[in-house]
Amino acid sequence: MQPHQLSSGDVIADRRADYARMLEEGGEPEAAAELMEQALELAPAWAAGWYRLATYREKAGRAEAAIEAYRSTLALDPEDVFGSALKLALLGDGATPDRPPSRYIERLFDDYAERFETSLVEKLDYTVPQKLAALVSATGRHYACAVDLGCGTGLLGPEIHGRVGRLEGFDLSQNMLAKAAEKEVYDHLAQADLSLAPDLSGLFADGPRGRADLVTAADVLMYLGNLESVFAIIDDLAAAGADLAFSVEDAGDSDGFHLAPSLRYAHSEAYVSMLLSRHGFEILEIAKTVIRKDGGKPVAGILFLTRKPV
Repeated sequence: MQPHQLSSGDVIADRRADYARMLEEGGEPEAAAELMEQALELAPAWAAGWYRLATYREKAGRAEAAIEAYRSTLALDPEDVFGSALKLALLGDGATPDRPPSRYIERLFDDYAERFETSLVEKLDYTVPQKLAALVSATGRHYACAVDLGCGTGLLGPEIHGRVGRLEGFDLSQNMLAKAAEKEVYDHLAQADLSLAPDLSGLFADGPRGRADLVTAADVLMYLGNLESVFAIIDDLAAAGADLAFSVEDAGDSDGFHLAPSLRYAHSEAYVSMLLSRHGFEILEIAKTVIRKDGGKPVAGILFLTRKPV
């Protein structure tokens, strides 16, 4: 959350909000909500404050009141940097968005960049980069140009660097890109939005179509619901004969995708396979595996290794 969003602009409102946070952290969400309501009486146009009130009410089991506060957040924050529309969908107030707002994802990972690797690798047992790299290594190929979509802090880059001539990384978060640059394994890093059409995505601002003979996406597609846009980008990015290696969270036996309580999307094998077929990719290998932990519980995922025909 950016500094200007942390403060309401009213000293007394901020103080009450701080006390509300302490109450919530102490296991008293109802009391926290009451104090947050008082803060918002003093600062009614504070979007971040309404979002905090919504989360306190939700934790207190007051779904209808939480919905009201999430609606107020969205009214004050039309770009939806807090992901209120996702929360409303989970609470049954509106349809599930095809994808989260780009500003929400950008803000989320800009804020998360400093602690991302510690949280993901050390605390959540995240192993997707190593597992995807193993699939790529098993092909025995050396790639002239690899493009790592949603590269984040660059966890996959070092795993595949030895098998590629040129390695490009793209991410929506500038702070994550700065962390990836510190690893000194990417030849090119730039911002891109995988939810947009290929021409608007940023993937082709500095490079031609069809330049990649390896495209990777490690734990990225769960931040997109409908995957049509990203597969259109991949189709334009991949050269004939290119390999594509990526992961999704497993939606089980459904035919599509759904929004999970984590505010990430899970996709079914059938849905992903359908899109791969539509875009002409041949599936070489599918591996079902645990991709990380969430709340102490394993998160089921699917790894795909596919190839674009020559």
